[in-house]
Amino acid sequence: MAVISPEREAELHELQKKLGVAFLHLPLLNQSLTHSSFGHEQKISDNERLEFLGDAVLKLVISDYLYHKFPDRAEGDLTKFRATVISDETLANIGRQLDIGAYILMSANEKRTGGVKRKSNLANAIEALIGAVYLDAGVNKSRDLILQFLIAEVEKVSQEGFIRDYKSALQELTQKHKWKLPHYHVLKETGPKHRRVFWMEVKINDQRYGMGRGRNKKEAEQRAAMHALSNLRQETKVSAKRREPRETKGLRGIFSQVRKRMKI
Repeated sequence: MAVISPEREAELHELQKKLGVAFLHLPLLNQSLTHSSFGHEQKISDNERLEFLGDAVLKLVISDYLYHKFPDRAEGDLTKFRATVISDETLANIGRQLDIGAYILMSANEKRTGGVKRKSNLANAIEALIGAVYLDAGVNKSRDLILQFLIAEVEKVSQEGFIRDYKSALQELTQKHKWKLPHYHVLKETGPKHRRVFWMEVKINDQRYGMGRGRNKKEAEQRAAMHALSNLRQETKVSAKRREPRETKGLRGIFSQVRKRMKI
């Protein structure tokens, strides 16, 4: 176990104030902020094992929260929600907000090559920190910290409609042009019964515009609709090059609105 100097102890107390936690075992907090490069140099424990534990606790807490917050969502939707909420990018952003890089112990070479700002280092430190809180204070305290970190991200993702409603956007587009409404058809199903994969196509005016696959029909339809919107956008570009102002203007205006709303 590393000996904690008075200066280091002061840094760790400063971080605890930012986090709103008080460690009973300060060496755990210190270990969670010890990069492997520093651990190897000093022959002390680094944060990789705590990162492993923190990752598991993080997934459990967020899975539980999403399960109860979105009771009508399918398993595939919840999985995508969770992947976004606990992505390295999200965790690294939390690390930047906390200036966590300033508290990570790392080798001189790691610092010199940008380790203080490296996304993986920041994200790993946040996971290790969660693991340390879990060991020091238990699951309830770690849950409080995780939700403190990520509840705003959950709200953001849900407001943006992470499972983007491409079907509605495609239907709006067809109604604007007074085309036939999109028609979805299952092309095939593959895989065992407990892990079925559905392949779906979508047609507009009897012409196939998109295909998609998913672990349920709704997911496959959304992906087919997304593909259709992409193809229609490409047609718009072609029409623009051919100088067809009457049709192109309308399509470009509609797609501009769709892209802004759906960020595609």
